[in-house]
Amino acid sequence: MSELVSFTMPPWELVLRGSAIYVGLVLTLRFLLRRDVGSMSTADLLFIVLIADASQNAMAGEYRSLADGAVLIATLVGWNVLLDWLAYRSPRLRRIIEAPALPLIKNGRWIRQNLRKEWITTEEVRGKLREHGIDDIAQVRIACLEANGELGVIRADRGDAG
Repeated sequence: MSELVSFTMPPWELVLRGSAIYVGLVLTLRFLLRRDVGSMSTADLLFIVLIADASQNAMAGEYRSLADGAVLIATLVGWNVLLDWLAYRSPRLRRIIEAPALPLIKNGRWIRQNLRKEWITTEEVRGKLREHGIDDIAQVRIACLEANGELGVIRADRGDAG
């Protein structure tokens, strides 16, 4: 029973391993997973699962006790809360952690360079526009891919968010 709740490695090492992997994954995912206009594709979900599996040993060094796992989980949760809090308090850090809104349509015209940059097709954007009740891009003053992957739309005719 004592093996189940005792540490198999120093807690500071678990914190260091968890911190290094967490920060590395946040930066990696920040630049890779926004492109699907508000949803994760099957490939993106698989990518996250594989990263989690591959990084588990790097983080934990094959821990075998609940205490080791609890320290590692607490470290990951702590980093997540800390980065959210810091991003809220610091616009500079927020720009690093969260992708800025990226215009895809401006004044009824496609911004093809931004579509290519995020690997988004016009058909994907048209589908999201239909969800906003828009069937023609001429009705769009601006449509931006937001930091959370959603499509933010301002209509040309009313000027309000759609």
